[in-house]
Amino acid sequence: MELSWLETFLQSKRTVWIVAAATIFLFLVANLPWQLDDYDQAKQAFTSFEMIKEGHWFYQHTPREHVATKPPVVGWISAGLFSLTRSWDLAWRLPSLLAAIAISVLLFRAASLAYGTIVGMIALSAFGLNLLSPRLATLVRTDMPLAFVIFLIGVLIWRKIQKEEAWKPRDRIYIFALLTVAMLIKGPIVYAFLLPGIALFQWHTWRGHGRARPPGAPRTARRLQGAWFGWWPWVASLGIFLLWAIGGILSQPGFFDEVVMREFLGRFGETIHRPQPLYFYVPHLVHKFAPWSVLMIALGIADLHSRKWQPRSVFRDMSPETFWLLCWSMGGLIVMSLIPSKRVDRIFPIVPPLCLLLAAQIGNVFANEQLRTRVCRWSAVALLLSIVVTGAYTISKVVSGYHDHRDALMLFGRDVRRETEAHHWRYEVVSAKDEGLLLYLRRTHFIEPNRAIAEWNRGNLDALVAPAEKAPALMRELHDAALSQLKSNERREGQGRSYVLITR
Repeated sequence: MELSWLETFLQSKRTVWIVAAATIFLFLVANLPWQLDDYDQAKQAFTSFEMIKEGHWFYQHTPREHVATKPPVVGWISAGLFSLTRSWDLAWRLPSLLAAIAISVLLFRAASLAYGTIVGMIALSAFGLNLLSPRLATLVRTDMPLAFVIFLIGVLIWRKIQKEEAWKPRDRIYIFALLTVAMLIKGPIVYAFLLPGIALFQWHTWRGHGRARPPGAPRTARRLQGAWFGWWPWVASLGIFLLWAIGGILSQPGFFDEVVMREFLGRFGETIHRPQPLYFYVPHLVHKFAPWSVLMIALGIADLHSRKWQPRSVFRDMSPETFWLLCWSMGGLIVMSLIPSKRVDRIFPIVPPLCLLLAAQIGNVFANEQLRTRVCRWSAVALLLSIVVTGAYTISKVVSGYHDHRDALMLFGRDVRRETEAHHWRYEVVSAKDEGLLLYLRRTHFIEPNRAIAEWNRGNLDALVAPAEKAPALMRELHDAALSQLKSNERREGQGRSYVLITR
């Protein structure tokens, strides 16, 4: 049949390249000006910094010398990237950026092969043009790399179900490697995003397998094989993670309290971390994933309307691969909602499967010629809105960041490094609240005020970086001390803290 002008526009290579370029542009600029003062970025950045500076490759610390709570894989990647680029800014942010680009490419290819170029472009747009993905794409955190690894596992399961293929030993080794990487990125949280969906899919398939099969209906035995790859990859990858955890408990003071009790078990209680209501993720996800979340809901309502509001027929007619995408997305959402400790970025690994689920919805609707043009129109409107809303929001955040001098402390650190290197000053950093300060100054430890005074008066220090409020008291005790002209700007995200350089 002859394509409408809208369909021609949506499947044009030029349109795909425009969407891809807009996505990568937003990924690159969303967190400008780059700084480490929020979302625990300094803690994550410090792990790779400590690896290079002090050789702590398996167990690291925070800038305040507490035990680091995340396994070391992303830190290893950043340390390797620093060895290649010699730039910490690139080394810290490239893991998330490369993972985001890889998810985008994989999504586009998977959706295009299954449902056509138009649907692939919509899946790419849904992932790149929302309020979550650009924000996390260059954030110094583990969320994007974790989402990438989980997505690889989920897509492999999806393809096995789609092709009704049995799992081979090579596939299980591949899954084991991915699960191990996920475990060493963020621990057993990978279970929450995959196991519930697998269990729900298996239960539904077993239930359908036990019923009488209509004449001509496909067999389900092979579908069972496609959904479950066996126990040993799960057990073996968990065993490797437990070896790392047991090693930390035995060798690192405070590891059990900080990592096991507070970071892991504390998430399931309501005393250590701030609990949130059960429904917390749903409205945030609808908002952050808009307008694609609205399009998914609209497509679901339209499908129910065409079935005369009979929900059972939806699941009865749903293909196994689409049902897996539904189980994968909803299983992770339900389990994460049951955990009292919640934060919006933690639910991000369900966004890529939601994009693939949206692709499946549109691909199934395209089989109906009467609805095809209407859905193309809805998709085009969603694409336009996503470009306008995501672009405007991202650019406004960047403009306000520079206007409010959000990178003031980073610039101060750069100026201090330049000044101290030019004069060959020996200097230390007085204990401060901003953990990113150490990284801006490329130091590994704070120094307490009393020790700073003692070292200064012995002649072992030529300069000190100190919080402005501590400077007067320090200078009364320091011999021949003077304030440098270097001072950090106080207009940094509404915080009143500023820092000064004290010299002889």
